[in-house]
Amino acid sequence: MAPSVSPTIAARRDQMFPILTDADIERMRRFGEARAYAAGDHIVTAGAVSPGVILILSGKVDITQAGGIGPREPIISYGAGNFVGELAQLSNRPSLVNAEAASPVEAIVIPSQRLRDLMVQEANLGERIMRALILRRVGLLESGAGGPVVIGPPGNGDVLRLQGFLRRSGLPHRALDSDTDPCAKTLIERFHVDPHHLPIVLCPNGKLMHNPGETELARCVGLLRPIDADKVYDVAIVGAGPAGLAAAVYAASEGLSTIVLDCRAFGGQAGASARIENYLGFPTGITGMALMARAYNQAQKFGVEMVIPDEAKLLDDAGDGARYRLSIGDGETVRSRAVVIASGARYRRLDIANLAQFEGTSVHYWASPIEARLCQDQEVALVGAGNSAGQAAVYLASQVRKVTLLARRDSLDATMSRYLVERIAAQPNIEVLTETEVAALDGSEGNLERLRWRNRATGEETTRAIHHLFLFIGADPNTDWLANCNVALDAKGFVRTGPDTTPGHGLMETSRSGVFAIGDVRCGSTKRVAAAVGEGAQVVAALHAYLARNDEPARRA
Repeated sequence: MAPSVSPTIAARRDQMFPILTDADIERMRRFGEARAYAAGDHIVTAGAVSPGVILILSGKVDITQAGGIGPREPIISYGAGNFVGELAQLSNRPSLVNAEAASPVEAIVIPSQRLRDLMVQEANLGERIMRALILRRVGLLESGAGGPVVIGPPGNGDVLRLQGFLRRSGLPHRALDSDTDPCAKTLIERFHVDPHHLPIVLCPNGKLMHNPGETELARCVGLLRPIDADKVYDVAIVGAGPAGLAAAVYAASEGLSTIVLDCRAFGGQAGASARIENYLGFPTGITGMALMARAYNQAQKFGVEMVIPDEAKLLDDAGDGARYRLSIGDGETVRSRAVVIASGARYRRLDIANLAQFEGTSVHYWASPIEARLCQDQEVALVGAGNSAGQAAVYLASQVRKVTLLARRDSLDATMSRYLVERIAAQPNIEVLTETEVAALDGSEGNLERLRWRNRATGEETTRAIHHLFLFIGADPNTDWLANCNVALDAKGFVRTGPDTTPGHGLMETSRSGVFAIGDVRCGSTKRVAAAVGEGAQVVAALHAYLARNDEPARRA
């Protein structure tokens, strides 16, 4: 890819840019159509939807990074036997890079739908292509090539918010310091941007946005597209965490037309885990984001429609062949024959009066490389005693000078896996303070300067100069949107399911027939990634049974 690609990606170059044999090309012909391009033709333009994957039969194609803040930067050149494309082409999203014919080109163009058909019908060849698409996206992510450019002061709350959203969405991007970067200064001057209006975002399509919201940015870069109001899906899944993505993969792979909505990003709480080491099949561990990105890409491979970020607001009855209608953002609706609630949980917040003042700049609910860079070589505090807190503490300990872990209980043993307790004890720069709670936050202009905590047993208080606080104190069910949807909840807000709720209903069916609940949001569920994935797979059998009893599956195009 670009010169800044990591050695790890460079070592897998042959997998990223395979040269297909004549036999491979013949197998791919039936999925596309022949095209010819003259030298200088723009085959793909960053910010616009590509015609598909471009299989080159002859000629040369140059791939360049989108311009906007300078000349186009070369990434790679493709020749005969190569194909142009990355993950954006799998789901018919706008391209992140430009592709130009450097000489006359003969090619086969395979559109997104036919690309998914190829992966299913030509499994071995499809595996090689899928691997290349994924590795190319990884290369773009690591090199910062392609995608939007965020310009603003480093450490600014809105800059961090936008970077966090793009990172969680798996979208390559760059962040430029508005105070020191010459390209950033040039762009600010060119568009006469007032410093008070920073940050700004330059999208691949050339549009400049002033401090956009996540939904606005998602629409600009093509992550979020208009919903077809006339289409009736077999199943609509609310939530793109482990449970929701598992349900999507199994439902779509078994022929159900599937749509997934999430108000934040794919991955849920699992996506925030620095390292998951007790998930079956990963003996060396895997980051939560890597695991969830694989599931997200897998769902798209089977044709799942992703609507992220967009928020479900109301579940209601519908007619005209659809049993249910979900009202979502911007006045749009999703119509489906069945609904799966996998909306998970939302992070708990400390009961501190001025907490909101520091959120986004100094108080964090994720421990990602973005946050780690902010507090490198500093002392940080982390509140929590569960596995997520333990994973975050161990990760941060490798990046910062010291981690002070505050726990309300008298021990970590009751709430944290033993391997994490032992690992924390082995880290010389992690200090564990049990029976301790945060008493006050002090700072100015959104920046934390001092943290005060209290020992619950003795009442003794300690004040320390700490500028970053990480909160991993659990979560509450994300069910506020169900308040007027006639779905039974328990006293704590979790969704009730099973025959105890409605006679004749299965384990995961709610009080409304055809509406199911899985994962952390379901009353009585085991709050583990593996359990959520299991419920996502299990609910598909219940969906098939319900649809067989009540509806014919949606007709596929």
